[in-house]
Amino acid sequence: MHITITGNLGSGKSTVAKLLSEKYNFEVYSTGKVQRELARQMNLSTLELNQLMMSDRKYDHMIDDETARISRDNKDKNIIFDSRLAWHFVPQSFKVFVSVNIDVAAERIMNDQRGSVEKYSSLEEAKRLLAERAKTESIRYKDIYNLNYMDFLNYDLVIDSTYCSQDIIAEIIMDEASEYYKKALDKIKSTKRLISPKSLIFTELDEVKDKDKLSKLIKELESTIYAKDMVIKVNKKEDKFLVLDNIDYAKAAFYAGVKYLEIDIE
Repeated sequence: MHITITGNLGSGKSTVAKLLSEKYNFEVYSTGKVQRELARQMNLSTLELNQLMMSDRKYDHMIDDETARISRDNKDKNIIFDSRLAWHFVPQSFKVFVSVNIDVAAERIMNDQRGSVEKYSSLEEAKRLLAERAKTESIRYKDIYNLNYMDFLNYDLVIDSTYCSQDIIAEIIMDEASEYYKKALDKIKSTKRLISPKSLIFTELDEVKDKDKLSKLIKELESTIYAKDMVIKVNKKEDKFLVLDNIDYAKAAFYAGVKYLEIDIE
């Protein structure tokens, strides 16, 4: 298997990659480490290096060409590519995007030890600089390769890490990747999007009419981590999702502590 993992800054994708490596014996190729080491050697912050890369494309090409080469030369190995654009440079892979709320991302990065190249004096500064760095990267990738890595249609799986631990996310990615490779010959390109029921919102009219049915659903879902048998239609409302159908099931999943539901955004 070749699994490519990208995601929002602070989403925990590198931790997920490490867990997959340790538990399932994958090699890890991380361009983030390469970039941070390059910034350290040049005595720059990661944001400053990103800004430099806006005017000098050799750094991007150096990193991305190496990603493609490793994939081509190691088709018989299990590899995790922890890279913003690996989904593009490793086309024969299971492509994952790990998303996260910006507030949670900033808190994680503030509490993370990433050395002198990534230090923030406050939560607000972390949020501002994370947003600025993401914008800088998006502009650079659009300019160099005409790619939008934030377009979720590029991926096979989009999974949100805001309310869940990385070890559970790693297990789900491995399960989904295994299914993907089993169906490799007849697969149809689609994007599966998983979120926590904690990200769902309801209207005031979404009252439970059959409380016995709700109680039964909650009991059925109590030990469920990922509810695979239901897709909830939603509308996106900033960082939340307004439920449009299967309302009782969605509420039961929330009360039962289900970690993930699949959604379909209208």
